[in-house]
Amino acid sequence: MTSYPDSLTPAWRAPVRDGELRALLAEAFGGAPAPGLAARLARHSLGWAAARDASGRLVGFVNVAWDGGAHAFLLDTAVAGSHRRRGLGRALVAVAAAGAREAGCDWLHVDYEERLRPFYEDACGFGATAAGLVRLHGEG
Repeated sequence: MTSYPDSLTPAWRAPVRDGELRALLAEAFGGAPAPGLAARLARHSLGWAAARDASGRLVGFVNVAWDGGAHAFLLDTAVAGSHRRRGLGRALVAVAAAGAREAGCDWLHVDYEERLRPFYEDACGFGATAAGLVRLHGEG
């Protein structure tokens, strides 16, 4: 793995515009995120880490939700395809963890698919835990 350039260093609570954030999340996860995402982040999240390339394009993002106390939760870790496998995702998670720690959180949680276990556990240092999930809408 090569290092990402310093110009891509993620920033905590860096401004993000709705359209660019929706485009990055659509690239990473498919689908079309609902409009108003950037405003919901500002209103409800503890914070987020965002990274831009030299042209100013948003190429990395992770959201940090929280319970208002000891627990923070990583959501929507996304890196543009053109910037993957260079350490940017790990750097985003590190900035998110630092932001949660600074806010006084004791725990940072993340749920992930099995294929992402090496990223979260090996690269980012998360420990495996048992977790549960209930689908509230849709099938399955």
